[in-house]
Amino acid sequence: MEWQDEGIVLGIRQHGENNAIAEMMTRSHGRHLGLVRGGRSRRMQPLLQPGNSLSLNWRARLDEHLGTYRLEPVELRAARLMETATAIYGVQAMASLLRLLPERDPHPKLYQAMHVILDNMHEPVDAGELYVRFELAILDDLGFGLDLTRCAATGSLEDLAFVSPKTGRAVGRQAGQPWADRLLVLPEFLSPGARLAADRDSMEQAFRLTGYFFERHVYEPRGIAMPDARSGFVHAALKAMTHTHATD
Repeated sequence: MEWQDEGIVLGIRQHGENNAIAEMMTRSHGRHLGLVRGGRSRRMQPLLQPGNSLSLNWRARLDEHLGTYRLEPVELRAARLMETATAIYGVQAMASLLRLLPERDPHPKLYQAMHVILDNMHEPVDAGELYVRFELAILDDLGFGLDLTRCAATGSLEDLAFVSPKTGRAVGRQAGQPWADRLLVLPEFLSPGARLAADRDSMEQAFRLTGYFFERHVYEPRGIAMPDARSGFVHAALKAMTHTHATD
């Protein structure tokens, strides 16, 4: 068995004295592990840093085997990603989300989304918005997608302001106002056709929205805690946005 693809490094672990097992998010083969011979060497370590994009050649005798990777650099962005807390936590948080999906299950749209987010991690507002949409996409691929397109009560496409914590469906402002204290806020920038960028308050609301549904549908049923990297990313992104607003 052999294939060629492109992938983003999610993480590595040591295997013996000189080798490493690389965890990659690939374009066409999903999250995929492989042995990298000499992966602990000085030549290979700079390549095997989370966030780097690599050209991959994977080979194994049988498809179900671990297999081995041969790697070539495509875009080595890891050094740049180490410059801000938002980027450091963001890479880890996205990797933890992708680990919720079955290994080797193709998700080309998530691969492309991760690629875009990594290239925008230096801008906290952009990174925050893109990351929240990445979480929404993960929920959708896990079978727990939210319906933010129309009001669950009236069918209206306009003035959507809330999300039902029970159904994950949007609710219009007027229809939801009597139960506003029981509903989650839908930030305006997540509404269909919205043209406004997020500010700090709406970004915090968005993190609260996606976090609620991950806890309810994913983490609690699996008996696992929300990753620290997610909390780190949220804190770093909101802090950066506060600082940006204060200096405007």
